Amino acid sequence: MSLTVAVQMDPLETIKIAGDSSFALMLSAQARGHRLFHYAAEDLSYADGRVWTKARPVTVKRVAGDHFTAGDPVTLDLGSEADVVLMRQDPPFDLGYITATHLLERISDRTLVVNDPASVRNAPEKILVLDYARFMPPTLITRSLDEARRFLDEHGEIVVKPLHGNGGKAIFKIGRGDANLSSLIEVFNTAYREPHMLQAFIPDVVSGDKRIILVDGVVAGGINRIPGDGEIRSNLAVGGRAAATTLTETELEICAALGPELKRRGLVFVGIDVIGGKWLTEINVTSPTGFVGMDAFNGTDTGAMIWDAIEARLAAR
Repeated sequence: MSLTVAVQMDPLETIKIAGDSSFALMLSAQARGHRLFHYAAEDLSYADGRVWTKARPVTVKRVAGDHFTAGDPVTLDLGSEADVVLMRQDPPFDLGYITATHLLERISDRTLVVNDPASVRNAPEKILVLDYARFMPPTLITRSLDEARRFLDEHGEIVVKPLHGNGGKAIFKIGRGDANLSSLIEVFNTAYREPHMLQAFIPDVVSGDKRIILVDGVVAGGINRIPGDGEIRSNLAVGGRAAATTLTETELEICAALGPELKRRGLVFVGIDVIGGKWLTEINVTSPTGFVGMDAFNGTDTGAMIWDAIEARLAAR
C-alpha cells in the first residue's frame, strides 16, 4: 500500500543527515514506496474545515550535500490528499508550534498525524513527566528566587533549565553558596514568562544520560549520551558522544509504566531521558531523536518499527 506522507519539519537544506531522525523516517517511508512531501509549519492554511499547505514533492537519498531532490510546490490538502502527516519540526514549543497542533487536530479524524497533535500540545517534555514523579529526581517548578534558594539549600547542587527548552540549551548547574543563583533566576524571569524547572543534580550524569526510544508504547532500545569534557550536558547537539547501552531493570519498569499511556495518547514515537539507570528527567514527544545512532550500535531498524506502527494504526482506523 503506497501512502502519501506529508512531513512538517525544518528546511531539508539545513539538516545533518548522519543522525537526523526525521530524515531516517523519510528514507524508511520511501523504501516502502510511500510518496513524500515536505512543508514548513508556517505554511499551513485553514478555511471552511480544510487545512492545506504549499508542499514540495521530494525524494531523499543518503548522500551528504546531495540528500534530496524537490519538485515544484503544489497545494496539498492535508485532510483529503495526505494519508499521514509527520509533525517533526524542532521546538521551540512556542505559539507557532501550538497553533500548528490546533490546525492539524482539525484533520486528525481523516489523516493520521504522528505524533497526535492534541497529545503533543498537552504533553510538553518537562510537564508530562510530572505524571511519573515517582521516577524523577527531586524537582521544583517555580519563578520564585526564595523557593529556588530553599531548594538549593536542601539539595546542595541543582540544575536550572527552561521549562520548554530543548537540545540541552540554557542548562545551568548551581552549587551551594553560588552567588549566581539570584542573577540566573533574574535572567530566566526576564527571558521566559513561564516558570522554570529546577532539579537536584545527579552526579551519575558524568557517566551518561540515556535516551530510550519507545514506539507505540513498546521499547525499541536505548543509547547512552556521555557529556564532553567540562560539561554536564550530554545532548549530542551540544557535544555529547553516543555509546552503546543496555537497559536496567528500573529503566524497563519506567518504560512499562509509560508505555500504555503513550500508546493511548497516540504518541507513536517518543524518546525518554534517564540518568543513572533510574532517574527519569524528560519525556520527549515533539520531535524526538536518537534512534539513528542507536540502530547503528544495535543493528536494529527503528524507522521500520515506527512505520509498522503507523501502518497498523491506519489499518485499524
